[in-house]
Amino acid sequence: MAVTEHALERAMSRPYVLYGAEVSLYSGKVRAYLRYKDIPFEERLATLAVYREIIVPKIGRPIIPVVLTPQGEYLQDTTVIIDALEPRFPDHPVYPDTPAQRLVALLLELYGDEWLVMPAMHYRWQYKRQNLGTILRAFGDLLRPQSPAWLKPIIGLLPAFKFGGMYQHYFGIGKPMHAAVERSYEGFLDELDAHLAVHDFLLGSRPSIGDFGFIGPLYAHLYRDPAPGKLMRERAPHVARWVQRMQHPQPLSGAFLANDEIPDTLLPLLTRVFREQTPVLQDTVRAVAEWCGANPGSETLPRVIGRHRFTLEGDSNDRAIQPYSQWMFQRPVQYFQQLSDADRARVTPLLQRVGGLDALNTRIITALEYVGYQVRPVR
Repeated sequence: MAVTEHALERAMSRPYVLYGAEVSLYSGKVRAYLRYKDIPFEERLATLAVYREIIVPKIGRPIIPVVLTPQGEYLQDTTVIIDALEPRFPDHPVYPDTPAQRLVALLLELYGDEWLVMPAMHYRWQYKRQNLGTILRAFGDLLRPQSPAWLKPIIGLLPAFKFGGMYQHYFGIGKPMHAAVERSYEGFLDELDAHLAVHDFLLGSRPSIGDFGFIGPLYAHLYRDPAPGKLMRERAPHVARWVQRMQHPQPLSGAFLANDEIPDTLLPLLTRVFREQTPVLQDTVRAVAEWCGANPGSETLPRVIGRHRFTLEGDSNDRAIQPYSQWMFQRPVQYFQQLSDADRARVTPLLQRVGGLDALNTRIITALEYVGYQVRPVR
C-alpha cells in the first residue's frame, strides 16, 4: 500500500526543480539521486540570471545545486537535500539499515564529497590543453546560454580562469602536491575498479549514499572532462561503466548485500579513507574547538578558520581548515558512537582491519550543525 501511495504522489505532484549544471560537481550527486529514486524533476541551468534572480535571493550566496520542492521550499547542500527527500520518497532507501553497511556508506559519502574534490579540481585545471575547450564552453553556457556556440568559449574565459585559480591554495594542492594527488587518485581508481569488477555498486546491486557521494566528482569532472575521462576509461573501465549506471539507473531497483556484509574488495578503499582523510578531519575538530573558544559570541563559523598541515602519498602541504568538513565527519562518528554495545562489537573488527577505530572514537569537542545554509555551533 505504501508503494502505491508514493507512486500516486509522484504522478500527481508538480515536479521538483533542480538548479544545477552538468559541469558542477555537486549537481551530479543530486541529479543521480533524483533519477534513482524516480522523483519527478526538471533541471534548469543555473545561468547568471538564475543566480541573480533566484539562488542568491533565496540562499544568500551563489551556490549550486539548489532544489525547489513542489511546496515552494528551497533546499541547498547535497546531504541536506537527500536527507529531506528520503522520508518523502522512502522506497528503496539509499541509507542501509544495518550497522556496518550504514557506517561504511557514510564514510564513503564523506570521502567522495570532501576528499575526491581534490583530484577532481586538479585534473580539470592542470590539464588545460585537453580540457580547456570543454570547460570554456560550459562556463560560457552558464553566463549566456542564448549566445551562439562559437562565442561561448570566449564568454567563459574570465569566469573559468577566475574559478580555476582559487582551488590550489584552498585545498593545498599546488605544484609541490601535483604528483601526490595523481598517485593517490590512480591508487583509488585501481581499488575501486577491482571492487566494481565484482559488484555493481559499493554495497551490492543498489546504490547507497556512498555511491552518490562518489558520483559528483567522478562524473562531473573525472568522467566528463577529456583528460581524466580518458584516464578513467583506460585505467578503470569498471569505474567508467559504474558512472554510466549511476547516470542512467534502473529506478528503485537492487538490494544491499545480505547479512550486513562488507566485501573484502572494499577494504583497500576504507584503509585509504582512514589513511588520507581522517587525520585532516580529526585536526579540524581540534581547530573548530579552538576557534569557537576564541570567538564565544559568534553564531556561525566562516567557511575557513585557518590552515593546517596534511600529508598525501608522503608529501605534505598546508590547506584550508573547513568547519563544514567537521559537520560531515560527525555523521559517521556519531552514528558509530551511538550504536548499541552489540552492534559496536560487530563493527569494531572491521574498523580495526582498516585502521579506522581511533578516528571513529574521536571526541567531537564542539559539535556543529548546518542550519540556514550555514555551519554553527550546537548550543
